[in-house]
Amino acid sequence: MEDFTAVILAAGEGTRMKSDTPKVLHKVCGQPILTYIIQAARKAGAQKIVVVVGKGADKVKEHYAGEDIEFVLQREQKGTGHALMQAEDAVKGSSQIVVLCGDMPLVTAESIEGMVRFHQEQRAACTVMTAIVEDPTGYGRIIKKGEKVLDIREHKDATLEEREIKEINSGFYCFDTSLVFSALSKVKNDNVQGEYYLTDVVKILNQEGKQVVAFQLDDPNELQGINDRKQLAQVQKLMQRKIIEGWMEKGVTFINPDTCVVDRHVQIGRDTTIYPGVILEGNTQIGEGCTIIGPCRIKDTIIGDFCEIVMSQIDDCQLDENVKVGPYSNLRPGCKLSSNVKVGDFVELKNTKVGEGTKIPHLSYVGDAILGKKINIGAGVIFVNYDGYKKHQTVVEDEAFIGCNSNLVAPVTVKAGSFVAAGSTITKEVPKDSLAIARARQENKLGWVLKRRNKIEGGTKDNGK
Repeated sequence: MEDFTAVILAAGEGTRMKSDTPKVLHKVCGQPILTYIIQAARKAGAQKIVVVVGKGADKVKEHYAGEDIEFVLQREQKGTGHALMQAEDAVKGSSQIVVLCGDMPLVTAESIEGMVRFHQEQRAACTVMTAIVEDPTGYGRIIKKGEKVLDIREHKDATLEEREIKEINSGFYCFDTSLVFSALSKVKNDNVQGEYYLTDVVKILNQEGKQVVAFQLDDPNELQGINDRKQLAQVQKLMQRKIIEGWMEKGVTFINPDTCVVDRHVQIGRDTTIYPGVILEGNTQIGEGCTIIGPCRIKDTIIGDFCEIVMSQIDDCQLDENVKVGPYSNLRPGCKLSSNVKVGDFVELKNTKVGEGTKIPHLSYVGDAILGKKINIGAGVIFVNYDGYKKHQTVVEDEAFIGCNSNLVAPVTVKAGSFVAAGSTITKEVPKDSLAIARARQENKLGWVLKRRNKIEGGTKDNGK
């Protein structure tokens, strides 16, 4: 297959999105819309990527800073033909260009490559990617004679008879570079929109005796564009289903796929079971044989084999194998849990390393800490890490026992094998194998309640006289 340059039209204003974010930077399954088209073009064999930008150009350029992409600016929105004209200098030296729409993320590299191969086999001046759809409303219609494409009629300019045509234009094309720009110079804007339509090139090429053909897709879903939030949700649903079905084919069980969210870059090991209501975001990696029970949100986290996560939130953490978390745990960024660790219900961890076999069963906060192996953290234990100005670290060494309702006031160290009595507030180092008791001595005042009750009730009767 001969080399080609991909020109992605991404200059649309996107007014129907009603957003300060450029339309092509809105995300589908955790990735910007435009990124899907760029990746598909590269995978299809594009030697160069040119992106035509308009509104929000600086934000788009900033997002892709450092990538091998050339940007050209369409200052005025005068239609798709005018947009491609802006790329003429950028594509010099390319014998063929593929024109793609920046708001259609479902198109595959295989479809783009297939169109280019078909174009070259047919020795065409222009190849139009098309599809048959049940409801062609809003799409340009393909006007054909036999297999030859004579014209493309925009919906607003189509006659009633032409609107009955089911074969629609995708907005994706493969062109002979020199011929398309020659034809574009002859395009006029005498249409309902007052724009320079790229589709008019088809008629002009036909008038010049050039061959224009159609490459028809089997799956019209690839041509689903995004112009508003409703269509964004529709594309998200289609993409999400495709991603989840891909993981099911690789041995992952989804109890109810329609209730789950799995971003594009998530990785899941075989024999893992995902229950309803699970959200997996960013670069999350889940090992083999895990059980993830929702509602649950896991983002940018690495989870080892045979872990169990129940109704919890985990963000930017690392869990080794056989770790159990939840229900209702919150693991904030910077946590690393070694194998066989248990983090139970209503526990919050932040920037904490937890050694093998340690248990934090319930109702505790552990922040900015290093915990050794086989430690037991009792219910209601608080690691007091913040002095109002900065955070401090607590270290608890191997096989220590922290009794219920204790406070460890950082910076402080609890040495190996030591025991902190329930209800203690620890402010000094606890030596190895020691018992630390840091609480007021209990005093029982016999009869105090009876005296108080008699005083109060007696006073109430006197006030009532």
